[in-house]
Amino acid sequence: MIELAKTCIPLEEAMLRHRVALSHAGGDLDYESARRLADAEAARRDPDPMLLAWYDRRAGRFSPNVECCDETRPAWLAYAESRGADLAVTVNGLDYVFVYRFVKDD
Repeated sequence: MIELAKTCIPLEEAMLRHRVALSHAGGDLDYESARRLADAEAARRDPDPMLLAWYDRRAGRFSPNVECCDETRPAWLAYAESRGADLAVTVNGLDYVFVYRFVKDD
């Protein structure tokens, strides 16, 4: 279940490693549209990217909804980075953030 964001630390651009910024100027952008843009960008870089975490500033939601576990970044971002995040795609500034891991073939 997705709940309203209860993150301890506000997100800042400098917290995002391997960031790619996308802009969408075609009117109102909702979560689903932003996710499609981010998924397409991640797929350009890896054939099967895994979405680890996301943040929707406009709705005040994020996933996974984990408790604060880090004093330097939001909990959802700490979660993604601790699981090998390779790419953070932002859409329209920090309105939407999607964090992906690339599946590595051994």
